[in-house]
Amino acid sequence: MVNFFKRYISWIAPFVLAAFILFGLLLVSAPPPLPHEQIVEIAQGMSAPQIAQKLFDEHIIAHPFVLRLALRLSKGSGTVQAGAYRFDTPQNIVVVVYRLLRGAYGLPPTRITFIEGVTVREAAEQVATALPGVSAIDFMKEALPYEGYLFPDTYFFTPSATAASIVATMRANFTAKIDPFMDDIAVSKHSLSDIVIVASLVEKEARTNVNRRIVAGILWNRLALGMPLQVDAVFGYIFNRDTYSPSAADLRVDSPYNTYTHIGLPPTSIDNPGVDALDAAIHPTKTNYLYYLTGKDDQMHYATTYAGHQFNQRKYLP
Repeated sequence: MVNFFKRYISWIAPFVLAAFILFGLLLVSAPPPLPHEQIVEIAQGMSAPQIAQKLFDEHIIAHPFVLRLALRLSKGSGTVQAGAYRFDTPQNIVVVVYRLLRGAYGLPPTRITFIEGVTVREAAEQVATALPGVSAIDFMKEALPYEGYLFPDTYFFTPSATAASIVATMRANFTAKIDPFMDDIAVSKHSLSDIVIVASLVEKEARTNVNRRIVAGILWNRLALGMPLQVDAVFGYIFNRDTYSPSAADLRVDSPYNTYTHIGLPPTSIDNPGVDALDAAIHPTKTNYLYYLTGKDDQMHYATTYAGHQFNQRKYLP
């Protein structure tokens, strides 16, 4: 019996050795040259066979079964990182597996700049254009509950970015930016939510810091007196359009965001304000003004009475 096992091992050993050598060669050998640069999207949750088949179909690898086996053997080293991978030269299985496990995408981070006052709807279009792996619909679902709390800034997102990760990054930035103001917010006796909503209105209504602070003061004055805010900018949010010079019909639209027909603040922010607008809402200029308008001279004009506001309308509006 012992002799039988010895003969069996001596007979099969060359085949096992040859298999290992072949597998090793397949691991380190590169496929034929790529016909052109390839960007391959590895979706979250794809299985090893699916990944191997996709890379084979895109001519990135020559032997999908070797990649499947290599991924299984590499399980203890991590999981495949979803995202877009750039391949511009032939690479062997070892390199491909390393890149998949480390998220070495071969692509620079994508830069996206969100301007002050950007809405979630506008941000969704930017994200979907810059990161094809993130749809506008997915971003809207993640971001809409946080309108006002997604800080407008310049960001750099990796190809693995998801709607959830982008929203989390923007929210974290908002938290960092608002933190220095928290003591002043407490002193103001206004809630953070009210501050953010007022700041979102100010962002759309005034262009300079001086005017932002005066407009913020007017909005707080009107709220304190129980007057409707009558902010035109809300109609851009209601109707999803860039211009917001409301018509007579617009002024009667049945919406909780209609600040002509509803007393108090809108239910949420109408955009994502920047630091200057937030600062203005927290530190408004105290005046007796209750009215403002932007005239044809591109300047803001203020009044303490409705009669004074009507005078400004006749004098400064087209």
